Amino acid sequence: MIEICYRPIGVIHSPFREIAKVPGLPITAKGVEAQIELKARFQEGLQDLEAFSHLILIYHFHLAEGKKLLIRSLWDDDEHGIFASRSTLRPNPIGISVVQLVGVEENLIFIRDCDIADGTPLLDIKPYLTEYDAHATRSQGWLKDFQKKAMKKKKN
Repeated sequence: MIEICYRPIGVIHSPFREIAKVPGLPITAKGVEAQIELKARFQEGLQDLEAFSHLILIYHFHLAEGKKLLIRSLWDDDEHGIFASRSTLRPNPIGISVVQLVGVEENLIFIRDCDIADGTPLLDIKPYLTEYDAHATRSQGWLKDFQKKAMKKKKN
């Protein structure tokens, strides 16, 4: 197989300067404001972005230490395969988050509902389209109760 190499298009600035402070899931980051500093040479690519309410951010988990194929989740004590989890300890430490777009000023993008560590290298931005990106699911697998547990953990 060929090696694939990506270069960041910008950096995400958030209030989470320590990995332990980063919310485990977007639902626990409601209202958290952050900003993306896009490299100036990509600014032209922001044209028409403000028309969208939400964005999909694809980024590199730069603080992830190591890789695992089996992990223990915050939500239960059993081991699960890395591909059946949202863990950062992936063979390719790539993260994806849906955030709310607040505004764009030159090469700065202001976002809300950010669950991403400060200084995270941004690889790509895509508009979130409800008609194409939201799907009714039949099963949440072993994570079926994760939302309830995540909200309970946030309140504690």
